[in-house]
Amino acid sequence: MFYRGMSLVHIFQQSGYKVNELIQWLARHWSEVLIPMSHLGLVLLTLSIFYFFSDTLTTTAITLILIVFCISWFWDVSQYKRDKVKKPLVLTPRAIRLSIGFAFLSALIPITGTWVAFEQGALFPVISLLVFSWVFGSLFLPYLLILTAILLLPLEKWIQFRFKQQARKKIASMPELKVVAITGSYGKTSTKFLVSAILEERYRVCTTPGSYNTPMGICKVINQDLKPGDQVLVLEMGARYKGNIDELCRIAQPDIAVVTNVGIAHLESFGSKEAIAQTKAAIVRHLKPGGIAVLNGDDAEVVKMTGRDDIKYVKAGLSSEENDLVGSDITYDEKGCRFIMTRKDSMPVLKDIEGGLQTNLFQDKSEEVSQGQMEGKTEVTMSLLGKHSVQNALLAASASFALGIRPETVRVALQKVKPVEHRLELKKNNGVLVIDDAFNSNPIGAKNAISVLMSFSGGRKFVVTPGMIELGERQEQENRMFGMWMAEKNPDHIYLVGLLQTKPILEGLMLGNFDEERVTTVSSLFEANSLLQQELKAGDVVLYENDLPDSYNENP
Repeated sequence: MFYRGMSLVHIFQQSGYKVNELIQWLARHWSEVLIPMSHLGLVLLTLSIFYFFSDTLTTTAITLILIVFCISWFWDVSQYKRDKVKKPLVLTPRAIRLSIGFAFLSALIPITGTWVAFEQGALFPVISLLVFSWVFGSLFLPYLLILTAILLLPLEKWIQFRFKQQARKKIASMPELKVVAITGSYGKTSTKFLVSAILEERYRVCTTPGSYNTPMGICKVINQDLKPGDQVLVLEMGARYKGNIDELCRIAQPDIAVVTNVGIAHLESFGSKEAIAQTKAAIVRHLKPGGIAVLNGDDAEVVKMTGRDDIKYVKAGLSSEENDLVGSDITYDEKGCRFIMTRKDSMPVLKDIEGGLQTNLFQDKSEEVSQGQMEGKTEVTMSLLGKHSVQNALLAASASFALGIRPETVRVALQKVKPVEHRLELKKNNGVLVIDDAFNSNPIGAKNAISVLMSFSGGRKFVVTPGMIELGERQEQENRMFGMWMAEKNPDHIYLVGLLQTKPILEGLMLGNFDEERVTTVSSLFEANSLLQQELKAGDVVLYENDLPDSYNENP
């Protein structure tokens, strides 16, 4: 019961403590989790003995039979206690509160059953009641976890309200602080770190770590990490449901808003791409008057976010001639990429709403430059791969220009930037080049990653992928198209992780006439790595495209 219960808490944490997502996970794994065969088998065995053999078998024999079956079916907890998990359970204060309440409710059935059992006079009813109470206690754990989460919801809401209130007060106490907020379907985290890397060349910057993009994650950074002397706060704002961005902007209203793109990530929870675009546009709607919105000029949905006349807009991209900042002549190799950044003279610089951005923020007034001095072309080299990385760099540079940073400073900062972990991160191991793009996958990023892989000369090319998730009704279609894209690019071998999850990818590969003998389908990433290690040679290149959380494991 302990290990089964903690594994459910782990899944619930990976689902963002969303009851509806836990229910969806339980629905996908109903045969293994809601009605596990070990529990059902023991119930049927006990009933059979009670009705058919209670008069012929002795109490000792019945006890021994049940003990043997209990040990054989319940002694092994490896399915709940796995040594290798991608993201282990973190005992945060919320997880601890949940676990305590869950443990209390979970103990009610078996303890009550045990008390009733020992109130019985005869030994056999005691044994049968003990078995039933503990089996049913374990069987009902998923439902009890849902009940615990619902009962604790008012408390969690109150804690979150206090936490948000504290963050808002701290922001209000720092009127000179400039807030740069970044949202989009893809590339938020990468763009955030690029913005931070550039601004740190001149300012004291506080940035949310990793993928902290939820209300509680942002509040934690503001309340604990933001210091009185910090000049710029860089926030990543994520959304899985309508209204998420509005909630985040009410905590920290941005002076500069960056929108990376509008895609179909989390389409399952949003319902439509239009709903996603409307949600992302909230960051522009909440921008302070006089603020600057930095938009992906190559994304038609993002370009539409230009309805306000009390703010200024900057567009950055790789293709549109209307962009204020353009990236061109992109080349890349195992060391990274090189491109030309061309800046128009019309790009605005943020003016302090209360007067004095230049005076208050610049550490060195000699850094102040005129618009004309910031024009022209700049050659940029950075250790990042892919056109989308260049797009992210252009957005980050645009946000930095809005705070008065010079192109030369941008160039120097981007040259020093290291790849974000698990986002087209280059690694070398025993002569094998590994492209780690395992953090999260989306249709655009997945195709870009394959293109990057195939751009390397020499050596064989391998792909390890479980495909893409959270794409709603388009998930199968997008995975099938991804398979067709891989077939067109023709890597040497593809490892598909997940027998059911990757079926559409396999279909796409076959539609693209990819050699079936060069596709291996495995049940886990660990199995794929084991087979891959036997195959790799120096000079080979391996792409890890996406790595699903443990809640998507097909063999829980």
